[in-house]
Amino acid sequence: MVLSRFWLVIFISSLAFIVLGFFLGNSYSVDSVLNGKKDDPILISEKYLNELPKFLQDSIQKNDEKSFTINRDTLNADTTYVYKNQTVKIYSGIQKTDGLLPTCKNSLFDLILPLMAYLAFFCGLMELLIVSGAAEKLAKQLSPIFAKVFPTVPKNHESISYMTLNFAANFLGLDSAATPFGLKAMQSLQEINPDKDKASDAQIMFMCLHAAGLTLIPTSIIGYRAAENAANPADVMLPCIVTSFIGTIAALIIVGIRQKINFFSATLLVALMTVIAAIVGLLFYINGLDLVGKNFFTANLSGLMLVGIIGFTLVFSFVNEKKFAEKSTTVFDAFVSGANNGLQTGVKIFPYVMGMLVAISFFRNSGLFEIMSNGIAFTFSHLGVAKEITDSLPVAMLRPFSSGGSRGFMIDAMRNFGPDSLTGRLSCIFQCSAETTFYVIAVYFGSVNIKNTRYTLGTMLLVDLICVITAIFVASWFF
Repeated sequence: MVLSRFWLVIFISSLAFIVLGFFLGNSYSVDSVLNGKKDDPILISEKYLNELPKFLQDSIQKNDEKSFTINRDTLNADTTYVYKNQTVKIYSGIQKTDGLLPTCKNSLFDLILPLMAYLAFFCGLMELLIVSGAAEKLAKQLSPIFAKVFPTVPKNHESISYMTLNFAANFLGLDSAATPFGLKAMQSLQEINPDKDKASDAQIMFMCLHAAGLTLIPTSIIGYRAAENAANPADVMLPCIVTSFIGTIAALIIVGIRQKINFFSATLLVALMTVIAAIVGLLFYINGLDLVGKNFFTANLSGLMLVGIIGFTLVFSFVNEKKFAEKSTTVFDAFVSGANNGLQTGVKIFPYVMGMLVAISFFRNSGLFEIMSNGIAFTFSHLGVAKEITDSLPVAMLRPFSSGGSRGFMIDAMRNFGPDSLTGRLSCIFQCSAETTFYVIAVYFGSVNIKNTRYTLGTMLLVDLICVITAIFVASWFF
């Protein structure tokens, strides 16, 4: 219910702002909102040639392409005059994101189809883990820990294996694998959910822990920093780990208090201490490497772990091939069956994803997001917050709505302020230590047709805020 109302508020307010701006003359055309593409120039006016200043008329006519561009610099948008069909079209600024129709198209071709491919492959692997008995063995090993965090989940339930693989994939920065594992976890938890239209306690806890995005190797962030010629692309790794870990603990505490979880359980405390010790130990090891060694280690660990998971699944399935025979199937047929389920899941979640992305597209192209972002930055700057921090806030604000959009702001911050500036580094930490909340909720709950998400949205946004505040303190401390 909360998500539905929030979606309506974003959609209706953005539409109203677009229409109001058009009739007040603040925008020349609404076509860009409907058909425009990201980074396209925005048409702001159209005039006859003789209505322009004389120097512009001369510049346009002397140009072979009958156009003229002014204000060409790295910080401000260019203004371009294009003479065609007896009028001069004036363009200024660029479109923040795709319009409605391109968003509908791209959400299918650029997002859902690749996601369906990932789902097909990893759901096929998950089917092998189930039939071979590997998932059951993993669930038995982890049941004592998960019983404390997810008390409503039966002992040795298969969802424990799926959640473990999802957390592990996120931990290693393997986004392509994390989503299929997470969707399988939600579907498995839905099977034991007594109210199919309402999110269960276990589903809420899983989603909120997922929101913190606990990451050990931020592979993509390191790659973007390397592309922008950072002195040490991996220097944000430790701040990313600290920020996401604090966010994860905050999610556990916030949801745990509401669900009356016993935090003083010896099993839970030992598990937390083990995770902390593993993180600290790995950080000490990485810190002892030189720059080349760090880059090599961080670039290959995640990939090797994924290869290891795939290899283990196939070898374990081959060793336990008789279990497949007992169920009148083969290893390959089981893989195909799981892959087919993955494709069906992709088809099911498409309308949810498209609806959310279209609303976000309207929100950004309407100008409302920019007004809110500038207002918040203005307020923070007058509260004494350093300009280096306020310059990175657009990444934090956009992250819950759009991973691609916030990534664009992150890259822009590194290019304008430098990858080794506080703004550049803080933008990277923001991007790494939070989740695309609205997209994740649409995908995960949409996959199991849950209508009432209860307090999930509010908690996930609160965790995002905690990660933002933590990132500011951590970045200021480290850099």
